[in-house]
Amino acid sequence: MARSAEAAAPRVVVVEDDDVVAETLELYLGQAGFAVTRARDGTRGLELARGPRVALVVLDLMIPGLSGREVCRRLRESSRVPIVMLTARTAEDDRVAGLQMGADDYVPKPFSPREVVARVEALLRRSGEPPLATTSAPFRLGELEVDGWSRQVRVAGRPVPLTPTEFRLLEALAKGPGRTFTREELLARVFGPDYEGLDRTVDTHVTNLRRKIESGRSRRYVATVHGVGYRLATDDDP
Repeated sequence: MARSAEAAAPRVVVVEDDDVVAETLELYLGQAGFAVTRARDGTRGLELARGPRVALVVLDLMIPGLSGREVCRRLRESSRVPIVMLTARTAEDDRVAGLQMGADDYVPKPFSPREVVARVEALLRRSGEPPLATTSAPFRLGELEVDGWSRQVRVAGRPVPLTPTEFRLLEALAKGPGRTFTREELLARVFGPDYEGLDRTVDTHVTNLRRKIESGRSRRYVATVHGVGYRLATDDDP
């Protein structure tokens, strides 16, 4: 029975070379009902993160072998598994760089293990929610199509792989085309009302989203409202 229950538990891969930190995270995540697999270096962490039935990856930025940034970058080439990155509290540029590589969230060190568990649970909830669930038909804007039921995005019929956070950001904007959302509103809608993050977090995810849905096209779907935030363009926009 115990083996069956463990197999059914969501699996989290923790890539952390500090044994005390890793053991603490394993303990708290285990108590929260997760099955935990640990790696002490980037090469092994990437191998485990690419394995089957991995629900989420907790990835330290500073690890031996492949860096956390490189692990994140390589993982994003083939996977949309949610990634929570652990970063130094004072290294804002490192946090932004991690998000630019495709991480969905970050937790600055030193941190409370319970905060990490809460971030993991919140990210998995967001990843599993059916966005645009009240909309029977996919949302369309020009060549952009967002299908909330299948959690797929297409541009000109071509599938565009988004991370869970990028999808939630696009979903939030798609619920009010033409409406300007402040960065604070988008943080709350994408990460939850209690999220304490940098405004640059939104900017970085918008940059990543634009690169994927606007690459090689003259149309800009996500418009910047300077000094305020962002809005999704409408069919009336030039």
